[in-house]
Amino acid sequence: MPYRILSINPGSTSTKIALYEDEKELYSVNIEHSMDELKGYGKAAEQLDFRTKAVLSEMKKQNTDLSKLSAVVGRGGMFPPVSAGGYLVNENMKRMIYGDKVVDHASNLGALIAASIAEPLGIPAYIYDAVSSDEFCDLARVTGMPEFTRRNFSHVLNTKAMGRKYAKERGGSYSDYNLIIAHLGGGISISAHQKGRIVDSISDDGGPFSPERSGSLPLNFIVELCYSGKFTKGEVLRKIRGGGGLKAHLGTANCREIEERIAAGDEHANLIYEAMGYQIAKGIGNICTVFDGPIDAIILTGGVAYSKMIIEMVTKRVDFIAPVVLYPGENEMESLTLGALRILRGEETAKEYI
Repeated sequence: MPYRILSINPGSTSTKIALYEDEKELYSVNIEHSMDELKGYGKAAEQLDFRTKAVLSEMKKQNTDLSKLSAVVGRGGMFPPVSAGGYLVNENMKRMIYGDKVVDHASNLGALIAASIAEPLGIPAYIYDAVSSDEFCDLARVTGMPEFTRRNFSHVLNTKAMGRKYAKERGGSYSDYNLIIAHLGGGISISAHQKGRIVDSISDDGGPFSPERSGSLPLNFIVELCYSGKFTKGEVLRKIRGGGGLKAHLGTANCREIEERIAAGDEHANLIYEAMGYQIAKGIGNICTVFDGPIDAIILTGGVAYSKMIIEMVTKRVDFIAPVVLYPGENEMESLTLGALRILRGEETAKEYI
């Protein structure tokens, strides 16, 4: 019998859902939530009933037979560091999400919505490759400030899925290869995948600037900015994440629009756009030194990987390190589904959150 899996990926103002039968997508929908609908809520977890009803309503529109579902899998959120892979959504995980030790983020709803739908049906609810999945060794954690320890913060879900895809296409296992995987989206992260583990990464605020992120900046400048008296904490954070990068320089984060401006002769847009490509290549070069052994490939993924212009800018600077392979797109719904499918098929075992 085929497995039917519902995948759920909550964002700040939307909830993406997709229904799969084994590897085949039956439908995928992005449910938009207006600011008026969300304004009455405090923490993201308070939106659980509202979002669950929205998901069930959409599934009813799609004539989905809930009794045929095998499992529900949600996006793993901003939890205290967890291992990569799948986890059953249990009571310990729910208590943690509702507690005060977890970063408040819409992705935390993935586990809660999955459980709300799965539990009445008597089927498992999972999360897979949570945002905070951390496989760093002790060496990668050390910083120049003893008070701060590095941990992984990257696009774990999509990059690991693309690592598995690369391996499968070559008849091997993800654990056979050394890969640099750059997720190029609204935020950019670059991760080192050594024999199936993310052993180091450059986060979206620690490396290249991106369509909406400022990327790495001199710490002294940030300190001066914070104490200038000109900005609130929230305003500084928005300059770093959401209002930085291409958006700050050019007034838009839309790569197609920027490329049209470049084609029309906008030299400033060309400089900024090429600088982003330059910084992506620089980040790839930075992280290549952490591997024990040769690098098999550099994988470029995420929405910006659809841009031939950016890909050419990056490739010409990094293809001497390893061959460049393209898997454009976010791929998050497929990645969630395939993770749950491996668990249902007994290829992986879901962990218990303690």
